Amino acid sequence: MLLLFVVYDSCSSPKISDNKTLLENSVRYDLPEILKDGKLTVLAENSSTSFFIYRGRKMGFEYEVLKEFANELGVELEIKIVDNLDDLSQLLNDGEGDIIACNYTITKERCKLIDFSTPIMRSNQVLIQRKPVGWEKMKPYQLKEKMLIDPSQLAGKKVSVWENSSYYQRLRNLEEEIGDTIFIQKQSGQIGEEELIEMVSEGMIDYTVTKENLARINQRFYENIDINLSLSVKQKIGYGIRKSSPLLKARIDNWLENFMRKTTFKYIKHKYYDLAKTVATKEEKGIQLKGGQLSIYDAYFKNASKKYGWDWRLLAALSYQESNFNPNAISFGGAYSIMQFMPEIGPIYGVYPYSPTDVQIMGGAKKLSADFEVWSDIPDKIQRQKFTMATYNSGRSHILDAQRLAEKHGLNPKIWDENVEIMMLNLSKKEYYRDPVVKSGAAKGMVTHRYVREIISRYELWLTMYQ
Repeated sequence: MLLLFVVYDSCSSPKISDNKTLLENSVRYDLPEILKDGKLTVLAENSSTSFFIYRGRKMGFEYEVLKEFANELGVELEIKIVDNLDDLSQLLNDGEGDIIACNYTITKERCKLIDFSTPIMRSNQVLIQRKPVGWEKMKPYQLKEKMLIDPSQLAGKKVSVWENSSYYQRLRNLEEEIGDTIFIQKQSGQIGEEELIEMVSEGMIDYTVTKENLARINQRFYENIDINLSLSVKQKIGYGIRKSSPLLKARIDNWLENFMRKTTFKYIKHKYYDLAKTVATKEEKGIQLKGGQLSIYDAYFKNASKKYGWDWRLLAALSYQESNFNPNAISFGGAYSIMQFMPEIGPIYGVYPYSPTDVQIMGGAKKLSADFEVWSDIPDKIQRQKFTMATYNSGRSHILDAQRLAEKHGLNPKIWDENVEIMMLNLSKKEYYRDPVVKSGAAKGMVTHRYVREIISRYELWLTMYQ
């Protein structure tokens, strides 16, 4: 017999008048109804911590944890992407979802409207600031002189944050602490945190604030941002649950207490928050770039070129972009090998984590050739190659979304340069990825845009250097 003990924590605070109507109208849909209907519905956002699609694979730290919970319950997991985060509590209480999974900080104000699960992690708030031009060549002390290193230096600065967030309240409190004005640029819940991070990277805004866990993930994609200035103590993050669903809360709390001690949870957390973009090892000594030899793997690239028709230097340029010629590289999302195969894709092309380097390279060339054939409707070979490389980086579904957006906005959907690549860039913005023609949600468009351009630039250079 399964006994459920309902424990009321600090989030089960008394109703107050401003919230009374919302709470009284909250739907009565709890664990028995979820089990009966066979579905757990999650209100999520398109973000690296909540839910996203990467190379055709559903991912996200919170998504993967809740997938395990749904399996435990024996129900289907349904994801509903929320357009406006200002609506989260209302949508939850209206029954549009059963759980909020949006990297949601547990605050006293939010606890007046909803309950929270046992915290799944703790994270402090950090300032997102842009490194100066030429930062790559600066010594650490020179770079430090150009950055804000103390919260008091925010006096007189413009900082853009979501108005209904814990960041906004923290900045207001910080104003009192430093005795000066911070010009807080209020943003609506229709602009995501990752969009604000990208806007800092691109120089569109000066600063934003986000949780350190989200910042760490995004620093892999935007190398010119600094996340080192902490603005708060570590705050609890949990899943939002209706106050009218005490059985669901009790069940997930009990499950989390056990699950967070297991290896599976530790691996999921490690995958998203601890793995570097590419794990460096001594194998990087394979990079030669001198003496007429591009790498110690030139013969493997040439053999793959003969079999699949891709110029060996272009194969090498893509491999260098993926892994720095590191056969043991492990990247975000669990991609492995010198050609960075996702776990479920590698075996299709005969590549496993333990495969020798020549097999890895041959498999990568085989996948590129397969992706090239898929884009048979692209008439120009060079453009077709660029579509293929973009697909290798982000998955075909996101490229199809960018094509549909290009056509909708009067651009040529069969030309990558200055057409589809522009809409690829826009797939990180809610204005675009919430368009009805977009089927796979947000994408790190800037990463794919840069990926293709850097490979082509490197390839064109290597064409003149290596035969």
